[in-house]
Amino acid sequence: MLYSVDEGKFIRYIPHERSYRLWRSRITDQEYRAIVDELNGRIDTNDIHTSSWIPGSDWSATVFDPIYKKACLQDEEALESALVFFCG
Repeated sequence: MLYSVDEGKFIRYIPHERSYRLWRSRITDQEYRAIVDELNGRIDTNDIHTSSWIPGSDWSATVFDPIYKKACLQDEEALESALVFFCG
């Protein structure tokens, strides 16, 4: 579950749900599951993670690549917003 340090509480809703649904519709269920599994594998190792460090700066040949290439249509501005949804 996501936690907002600024607000001091857990996030129990999807901010900008309309945008998320659009981005999510552009990747396959298999791609989405691979992203979720990879994130869970990383997150399960510690209590606190900085989302900007996941997955790193080079996504090529990783499970995260479809977020940039397909979900965001290689739009850098959209990618910055989408990271909130896919990488927490």
